[in-house]
Amino acid sequence: MDGWWTSGQYSQVLARGLARFVGVRHALLTNSGSSANLLAVSSLTSGRLEEGRLRPGDEVVVCATSFPTTVNPILQNRLVPVLADVTIGDYNISPAALRHAITSRTRAIMIAHTLGNPFDLDVVMEIARRHHLWVIEDACDAMGAEWDGRLIGSFGDLATASFYPAHQMTTAEGGAVYTNSSKLKVLVESFRDWGRDCWCDTGCDNTCGKRFGWSFGALPSGYDHKYTYSHIGYNLKMTDIQAAIGIAQLARLEGFVEQRQRNFSILHKRLSDLIDRIILPNSHPKANPSWFGYPITLRRGETPPRSEVIAHLEARGVRTRVLFSGNLLRQPAYKDSSLRVAGPLDNADYVMNNTFWVGVYPALGPDSMHYIADTLHDALNGKVVQR
Repeated sequence: MDGWWTSGQYSQVLARGLARFVGVRHALLTNSGSSANLLAVSSLTSGRLEEGRLRPGDEVVVCATSFPTTVNPILQNRLVPVLADVTIGDYNISPAALRHAITSRTRAIMIAHTLGNPFDLDVVMEIARRHHLWVIEDACDAMGAEWDGRLIGSFGDLATASFYPAHQMTTAEGGAVYTNSSKLKVLVESFRDWGRDCWCDTGCDNTCGKRFGWSFGALPSGYDHKYTYSHIGYNLKMTDIQAAIGIAQLARLEGFVEQRQRNFSILHKRLSDLIDRIILPNSHPKANPSWFGYPITLRRGETPPRSEVIAHLEARGVRTRVLFSGNLLRQPAYKDSSLRVAGPLDNADYVMNNTFWVGVYPALGPDSMHYIADTLHDALNGKVVQR
């Protein structure tokens, strides 16, 4: 141990490695994917973007079934999330709903690649170009996924990653922001590092060569640049210990992704005989998902209620999750929030009531996948274990 605890040499190595892997110019490490989302949105509110900045009241289109921390930074920056419906099967934003959501107030699109399944980037980027919108890819669930042979996280003006333990790679807690823009890189760094104007790495001084030669606002001329603040920022850095873990994990990432894809394929094949009772997940022909989980939606009809199916799985040791917030509009946290709804959210409501997912974690082998499939067959065939 060298006694260096905060971000340092290992953080620099990991950031360079992530940028190289994703195919972007800059990767900025954070202490979580949620923090990465907060920094991505906050950076777009900077006055240094002049007419391009996001201002209070501007609208940002999101998917109604988003994880809360995709939407919360929008509200926290006094912007207006616009909820658009989801497509059942791929669980990404409906292209038709996205088009319908655009108004003269729309300034950005911020949507996730749900469970590692890429959304239609051709459609999203075309809409963004036509309407001059910022794009933030929430790629927290999608490390290693591809669209048309190109890594997810390299398309938007900004993209985010999460390295929570359940994700494709981990630093215990951690995340990153990706961008090809040098201007946005500096803004993200500033918001991440207390809002300071100085761009020196942690532990470094006078990178610019004129630390005491700047003049800002009402500060005395020559005030220490390292303690000059241009934004209302945070402290959201990753520690070097976490970064060291991330370096080792990144080296194994491709193997982790391949094992997830194998596990997904086993489940997909085993559950194909249940298509009259469940909706199997699907992906776009251009997408190569990096599956975070296997989503299952119960069809209307004689299928048991989701609560019974989940109870059966859980009682037999198969852990389940609903699809994040379900319909975000129904969550108590947003009861009094300034949201706009773009059209009906029928699919989001259906997902809220009938969808769940199971894991494809790489430590799980074929036997585990077959056990999950067998247990789900039992549940749907009425052999339900009562708690």
